[in-house]
Amino acid sequence: MRRPEPCLRLTLTLCLMMVLASQAHAHKASDSFLYVDTGRSELRIDVALRDLALLLPLDQNGDQQVSGREIRAQRAGMTRILESGVTVASASGTCALAGADWGISTHSDGHYGAARYRLDCPNGEPPATLSYQLLFDRDSLHRGLVRIDSGDRETLAVLSPDQRQVDLLPGSAPGRWRTFTTFLREGVIHLLIGLDHILFLLVLVLPASLMTASPGRSESPGLRPRLIQLAGIVTAFTLAHSVTLALAALEIVRLPIAWVETVIALSIALAALNVLWPVLGRKTWKLAFGFGLVHGFGFASVLGDLTGGEANLAIALAGFNLGVEAGQLGLLILGFPVLYLLARFRVYQRALVPAMLAGVGGISLMWVIERAASI
Repeated sequence: MRRPEPCLRLTLTLCLMMVLASQAHAHKASDSFLYVDTGRSELRIDVALRDLALLLPLDQNGDQQVSGREIRAQRAGMTRILESGVTVASASGTCALAGADWGISTHSDGHYGAARYRLDCPNGEPPATLSYQLLFDRDSLHRGLVRIDSGDRETLAVLSPDQRQVDLLPGSAPGRWRTFTTFLREGVIHLLIGLDHILFLLVLVLPASLMTASPGRSESPGLRPRLIQLAGIVTAFTLAHSVTLALAALEIVRLPIAWVETVIALSIALAALNVLWPVLGRKTWKLAFGFGLVHGFGFASVLGDLTGGEANLAIALAGFNLGVEAGQLGLLILGFPVLYLLARFRVYQRALVPAMLAGVGGISLMWVIERAASI
């Protein structure tokens, strides 16, 4: 039986990766923001217009743009959806949501429908619990990011399909350890759903699997020098994106997320090109550090809109960053041994690696075009 030609393998790989790309998530996943002030008995809800468009026909004229007039025409529907997705209760029963303000807010990834409510709880009691169920039936990766202001203390929480309720009273609100573990988990999830980050990580580790014999030696390096090179690459990338993640989440440096995501996509294409033609140099760790600075701003978009100025920002930041690193380490532990074993076969270097690089390059350039169009 005749083996498939290299060009056929390349075409099939490209097609498969393009399908995956069409389903990929950027760093900024679907989320909403809920701000609860228990002392003032107030609640503000911000939901992305792109998410509300899944539930309401916001673009009524079909021009792929949502105008202010179209938003105002759907105000009643948007308010109804927001109120149906959130339930606040005190010890004696459900609190009524009395509308105070309505409008459009801007977060790092675009415009959000925003509504502020006064919480009228039975017997004048303070709100005790908040339940959230908006969009979970449409997107299992959707998250409700909550900031709870109890007067002298601010805490953070994440609502998900598995955790739809959060306690609001000071004695029962999430503690530091709960905040840390919550954002640790979200960091892992954020890494695993980000195909762009995974592809960039793949391109970074490929050179370590392609190490060839140095002049005067007939055998290629063994596992130890490859692991040393891999450790240098991963360390450089980790340090770089940890620095910019902290800078952005602390609001020391903030960049437009549309530009960041476009540059991230471009960095993947350049890194893939550099494996075949090292126009940016053969020191992969330097490449990992330079582009890692940009990827950190992409990670920070998850935290920056919620945690700016929070007393426990360091805890959430540490948990999220360690979660990203844990997910990254898990992928390397599972993936690099496979690449190392494949590197023993000539077809890996001559056909499979070029096919992967071509696929990654094509996908990332497609992302560049799509993301640049939204700037």
